[in-house]
Amino acid sequence: MTDMLSVEAALDQLLAAAVPVIESQTLPAETALGLILAAPLVSGVNVPPLDNSAMDGYALRHAECVDGAGEPQWLSPWLPISQRIPAGHPGQPLQAGTAARIFTGAPIPDGADCVVMQEDCEAGTDEVRVMRPPKPGANIRRAGEDIQIGQTVLEPGARLGPAQLGVAASIGETRLTVYRRLKAAVFFTGDEIVLPGEPLGAGRIYNSNRATLIALLNQLGIEVIDLGQIGDNFDATLVALQRASAVADVVITSGGVSVGEEDHVKAAVEKIGRIDLWNVSMKPGKPLAHGRIGNVDFIGLPGNPVSAFVVFCLFVRPFLLKRMGAIFRPPAGFHLPAGFTRAKPGRRREFMRARIEMNRAVLFPNQSSGVLTSLAWADGLVDVDAGVTVNVGDPVRFIPLSELLA
Repeated sequence: MTDMLSVEAALDQLLAAAVPVIESQTLPAETALGLILAAPLVSGVNVPPLDNSAMDGYALRHAECVDGAGEPQWLSPWLPISQRIPAGHPGQPLQAGTAARIFTGAPIPDGADCVVMQEDCEAGTDEVRVMRPPKPGANIRRAGEDIQIGQTVLEPGARLGPAQLGVAASIGETRLTVYRRLKAAVFFTGDEIVLPGEPLGAGRIYNSNRATLIALLNQLGIEVIDLGQIGDNFDATLVALQRASAVADVVITSGGVSVGEEDHVKAAVEKIGRIDLWNVSMKPGKPLAHGRIGNVDFIGLPGNPVSAFVVFCLFVRPFLLKRMGAIFRPPAGFHLPAGFTRAKPGRRREFMRARIEMNRAVLFPNQSSGVLTSLAWADGLVDVDAGVTVNVGDPVRFIPLSELLA
C-alpha cells in the first residue's frame, strides 16, 4: 500500500466498503431529522386536497369577463359579490354573473374557473370590476397538484431534512420508519494537544479537531461516543481502539496515521485488524486510512485541522452517509474564472480554500493545512489537478462548502 490512490479511486474504494445498516425503527417524525428513510413514504391524501385559491382576490367565470379578443366584457359594468370565502370554509356554488370574494387557500366554489388577484380589480362595497382580464384557470391550485393519493413522495434512502419532514407532515404522517442511528466512537492522538479550558503549557496547542469532528458528525445525525485524547503511545492507542470498536459501528481517529516514529494509530490498527486504504494523492490530506477492526470500520484522519476537515468532507462524509443507508450524490461544483495565479504546478491534486468575489474564485492567502481560519473565511474549495498551472481568468472548478456539509 505504498502507492498513493487518486481521489476518485480512494472514494470508490471507500464507498464499495461501506455496508449500510439494515436495522430500522419507527420514530416520531419530529425526532427523525438527519436520519435516513427505510421504507417508501406513500401518500393517503391529495395535496392540496381540493382546488383552492393561490391568492387573495375574486373567484369568477372566465367567460363572463372577456370577449373573443380577450378584452373585458361584462354582463354589466360591475359584478355583484355574492359570497365571501375565507380559507378553511367551503363556499356555495357560484351564481352566474357574480364574483366571490376569496382568500388564499380557500376552496374554489363550484362554477368558478379563475381567480383574479385583488390588485387587478376595482372593488366597491358589494360589487367588483375586473381591470385586467385573467386567463382560464388563473391563480387556482388544483387538487393533487403537488401530491396525489397513492404517490410515493419519498423513497428509501432519502435523508430527512426540513423539506422532507415538511412533505411527511403535508400528507399527515406523524411517525416515520428510518434506519437506526449510526454510532461513531472518536478519539484524538498527540502529546501536544490540550482541551480548550485547560492550561496551555510550553509546546502545547489546543485541540480544535475534537470540536470540528464532533460537530461534523452531529450534523449528520450520528451518535457520537467521545473517548477523549490519547497520548503518543502504542499501548494506550491499542487500548483506545479496542474500547472504541466494542461500542461503535465506526471508529474515527485524528492524527497518528502518518509514518513518523510517534505515529502509532496505523500500527495499532494493524495489530488487531487491518488497513485497506492508506494515502491519497491530494493536498491537503494525504494521510487517510480506512480498515476494519473485527466487524467495525476504522477511519484515520490526518492531524492537521484543515486536512482533517477536507478529508472528512470529501471522503468520510460520503462513506458515513452510505453506511447510514442514504443514497450518495456527489457534491455539485461549477466553473468560474480564477482570481489568482498558480504559476508552479503541484505534484498532487489540490483543494484550496477560496471564496467568490466579483464572480471570481479568490484564495485565502495562506493555504497551509494548519491554518483553520482559512476554512472559517472560505465558502468553497477550488479543485485543481496535479501538474496544472492557473492564470487569472482561467476557468477553475469551485465546490461550495454548502455542498460538502449539507
